[in-house]
Amino acid sequence: MRIGLYGGSFDPAHAGHRHVALTALRRLGLDRVWWTVTPGNPLKDRSRLASRPERLAATRDVARHPRMAVTDIDGAIGAVFTVDTLRFLLRRCPGVRFCWIMGADSLVGFHRWRSWREIASLVPFAVVDRPGWTLRAPHSPAAVALAEARLPEEVASDLVDRHAPAWTFLHGPRSTLSSTALRDKLRPHPAKS
Repeated sequence: MRIGLYGGSFDPAHAGHRHVALTALRRLGLDRVWWTVTPGNPLKDRSRLASRPERLAATRDVARHPRMAVTDIDGAIGAVFTVDTLRFLLRRCPGVRFCWIMGADSLVGFHRWRSWREIASLVPFAVVDRPGWTLRAPHSPAAVALAEARLPEEVASDLVDRHAPAWTFLHGPRSTLSSTALRDKLRPHPAKS
């Protein structure tokens, strides 16, 4: 089994997230994509984060596809950090070949994730291009540090079979949707006095 793990707070999930998941599913030759709805990004303000049940339900509505599943793995195991989720899944599912999926905006801050080098050594990862990040992401600190592990996009379908560290950057059509913009439209910030 070749499974892509696509983690995020998905607050709210939108068609741009689905686009990233579908791009990875097709281009990496995955059997499945598991969306992992996190407790919230530890690097961002979580004070206005929608509840996990709300985010799970909304993400299920967006992710509808026979080869995609929305999971609450992080909640079930009490994980706050990606590295903990990966350690658990690799122990629990020894015959599965996993890869991590992220948008190009996430690669820019990847070096700030807890144990990011360990994450990169545990599973290969794919970065899907997003508007405004095409040039910045490949020059980010983590991308530069892992430059020798980058695979050409033409062999992206081999990524899941590679030993980590290995990663690729997937170009193509991009979605301009943003959770931040959608959140601001749905939940305006309270007026300041």
